[in-house]
Amino acid sequence: MTAQPIEADAAPAKWLKTALSPRKRIMSLASGLVIADAIPAVGFAAGLGLAVGALPQGYSHALPGAALAVASLLARGGLTQVATVVAARAARAVKGDLRRQVLNGAFSGRLSDAETMTATVEGVEALDGHVSRFLPARMAAAVTPLLLIAVAAVVSPFTAGILIFTLLPFVIGMALTGMAAGAESRRQFQALERLSGLFLDRIRALPAILAFQAEKQQTTVIARASDDLARRTGKVLKIAFLSSAILEFFSALAVALVAVYCGFNLLKLLPFPAPEQLSLTRAFFLLALAPEVYAPMRRLAAAYHDRQAAEAAVPSLKKLTGDAAPVALRPPVPVNTPAIVFRDVAIAYEAGAPVLTGFDLRVAPGATVALLGASGSGKSSLLHLFLGLSPLSGGAVEVNDVRLSDHPDLTGWIAWAGQAPVVVPGTLAENIALAWRAAPSHRVMEAAARAGFTGDLNRMIDERGGGLSGGERRRLGLARAFLKPAPILLLDEPTANLDAASEAALLPIIRAAAEGRTALIATHSEAVAELADVVVRL
Repeated sequence: MTAQPIEADAAPAKWLKTALSPRKRIMSLASGLVIADAIPAVGFAAGLGLAVGALPQGYSHALPGAALAVASLLARGGLTQVATVVAARAARAVKGDLRRQVLNGAFSGRLSDAETMTATVEGVEALDGHVSRFLPARMAAAVTPLLLIAVAAVVSPFTAGILIFTLLPFVIGMALTGMAAGAESRRQFQALERLSGLFLDRIRALPAILAFQAEKQQTTVIARASDDLARRTGKVLKIAFLSSAILEFFSALAVALVAVYCGFNLLKLLPFPAPEQLSLTRAFFLLALAPEVYAPMRRLAAAYHDRQAAEAAVPSLKKLTGDAAPVALRPPVPVNTPAIVFRDVAIAYEAGAPVLTGFDLRVAPGATVALLGASGSGKSSLLHLFLGLSPLSGGAVEVNDVRLSDHPDLTGWIAWAGQAPVVVPGTLAENIALAWRAAPSHRVMEAAARAGFTGDLNRMIDERGGGLSGGERRRLGLARAFLKPAPILLLDEPTANLDAASEAALLPIIRAAAEGRTALIATHSEAVAELADVVVRL
């Protein structure tokens, strides 16, 4: 499953809609749960009306209505909690998908470092509120008021007419404040980009600044940019507070009109012929229901800034993602070992000449292929294609029936061991488990044993790999490859910079790691190449 391409010249709202389309199902579920809040809202209003209407007959007669109101409140709380959790998961999934795509674009050098940093951190994070708050609130604001007004019309058509009439100021007020908030949000994001770039540049130039004693001057420049960002943020907040105040005013006015009508109707003091006669139960039901009609609109107004913040971040995100489709949902890991086909593959980075052109190769399922060649011949770049770290400039790469040009996320299919395995502060076991977070402890121990680790797996390792020899670092990468249940194995120079004895000790481990998998090994070593079924010299 792949998403539709994002058009580079699309308007921000259209671009966001296309970019979020792979997660449409979970976002629709979140919106549906927010709309379902109307059911307990009607239940609470009905329970309150029944309880108040039955009070003249005694407290015992009011208990059923009170019980309905309390049950509706509890159900509403539970429904709100579930909707919040689902919306947060949708936002997390969307941000994860887009951040992977943005980082891939960042490696291509399309933006400056400052723009890349702002887009990757602030830009992607700006989508959180848009997905988790604004989109569900927008759907609820479009549907819930009409549903509640329809319920009110059954009890009092005249009250329903009042509610419909008073919705117009809401729409006009939100449209006016929304346009102003959008312009200010874009200016705020641009100010944030300028401050980020300025700060990054000054950090890089810190030795020169100290050498020329320009600390005070640069402090003034950064302070000026910071004040500009604070001023723009203040303007955005002012518009947000103003819009909230306007909508709260119209909401209170509308509820007051309903209250006046219901009160005068009960007292039979209307200055015009009464279109209907309300009972105490019906009047309290309408009074309790009226604020609920405007609640979705108030929530939408409170979340409207989230939409503007997301749209303000779109230009930077668009530069990094270009015309590429958003990262697709991960295809299921194949049960059997896959075949890999390279057809006229070309790899060219923007900064230099092509690394590889016209590369053709078919790797049979379960075969081990060694890629031999001098440094710079493109061995590692071929492996990086599967991780999205190398640009596929021409040709096609297929894994079974999946094409890399369709931008699928194949990380779940791949076990990887590079020249310099990433090491994080923690125990050796925790470092091995990075390949498969859900792995049970006995699987971690088994992978460590197969990779040749015989020492204490609970020994601490710092971020520089202190306590690990060069050979043990390679074993760490192979242990991760053993641990991860993936049908494709990619090894990048697994024995580079090791002496002959250390390399000989790793050869049987590499052979064992490749068993039952389709393996690609980039290497300079003829000894490693002898393990392969096919040797390709670049």
